[in-house]
Amino acid sequence: MHGGRGLGTAACQLAVAYGARVLAVVSTPEKGVVARAAGAHEVVPLDTFREVVSGLTDGHGVDVVVDPVGGDRLTDSLRSLAVEGRLLVLGFTGRAIPTVKVNRLLLTNTTVMGVASEEFWRVNPQYPGQQWRDLLPLIESGAIDPPIGEVVPLTQTAAALRLMDDRRAIGRVVIRVREQ
Repeated sequence: MHGGRGLGTAACQLAVAYGARVLAVVSTPEKGVVARAAGAHEVVPLDTFREVVSGLTDGHGVDVVVDPVGGDRLTDSLRSLAVEGRLLVLGFTGRAIPTVKVNRLLLTNTTVMGVASEEFWRVNPQYPGQQWRDLLPLIESGAIDPPIGEVVPLTQTAAALRLMDDRRAIGRVVIRVREQ
């Protein structure tokens, strides 16, 4: 699981809340701190994650990879999966849209699956309500508690967006609409 930012951190907290052992892949030590705070059991550096994951799983691989980044790491993510594992594609914050060589899927009976809430919402308008009913107990218990990295005033919205666009945000960036 790629962690340390918005989607990765949320996926980390949700997986931990449901009892999964989470290995968070991060690009910086600061993002590793956020991933640990989100409940990651192990924090793995991006540049060596395939080897480290193999070692942590005794060569077995992981059952699920949650990937909000995309880009050139997709093949290593696929190679990190256990037999019958699943790679969940949440987006392309790395900007590059990777391609999948399907022979890899056949070799290990793995699945690549796109995960986009808006499609569920379009087909089933009641779906967000169901999601909220599922998440509310986890929020109330504190199992899901998004880490806040920065709070900026509304006048600094452009800078906050650049921070997120450049993938430099650590934790959630909150834009304060009104002064307290």
